[in-house]
Amino acid sequence: MIFNNLERKRIILASNSPRRKQLLNQLGVKFEVITQPDINEDFPEDMIPEKAAIYLAEHKASQFDAEIDENTIVITADTIVVYKEKILNKPINFDHAQEMLNMLSGEKHTVITGVCLKSKENLVSFYSKTDVYFKKLDKIETDYYIYNFKPFDKAGAYGIQEWIGLACITGIEGSYFNVMGLPVDMLYEYLKKIE
Repeated sequence: MIFNNLERKRIILASNSPRRKQLLNQLGVKFEVITQPDINEDFPEDMIPEKAAIYLAEHKASQFDAEIDENTIVITADTIVVYKEKILNKPINFDHAQEMLNMLSGEKHTVITGVCLKSKENLVSFYSKTDVYFKKLDKIETDYYIYNFKPFDKAGAYGIQEWIGLACITGIEGSYFNVMGLPVDMLYEYLKKIE
């Protein structure tokens, strides 16, 4: 087992995301999933994006204090999309998703995922940033994507692992898995250090 240091630990992934579950599983971590209750995802308006991502991940972790004993570690994450200093959250409907994709069309944006590892005695948080480049999108492409993939649970109205990532993303700088919602390379290094 790659994580001998975690053999006696109870690892909880507190997330509704099937992508985060898949990535943590592929990393070789033994864990259980507890779905995240609906929480307020607001943050102070003057907060910079990196701090906002960490703030939201820590806020999610705070909902699980009752689950944490001496041997438990809760992992939470929150991903935000930033375009020209504007944070794009999850779209509320088709038109909103269309508006977001039109904004990202032919442009570079940044994806930031904040991660929090919370135990009885420690709170460790970090973030990862990835720049993503979209080709110019036309209405047929955005309509097709939104109708077929319904990206209403995704920041910035897209999932890089879906059709739009295959057909319309021309490049990335940074971690691909960060854009999926969990920077597993960084998480791996933090998990190795747990005693």
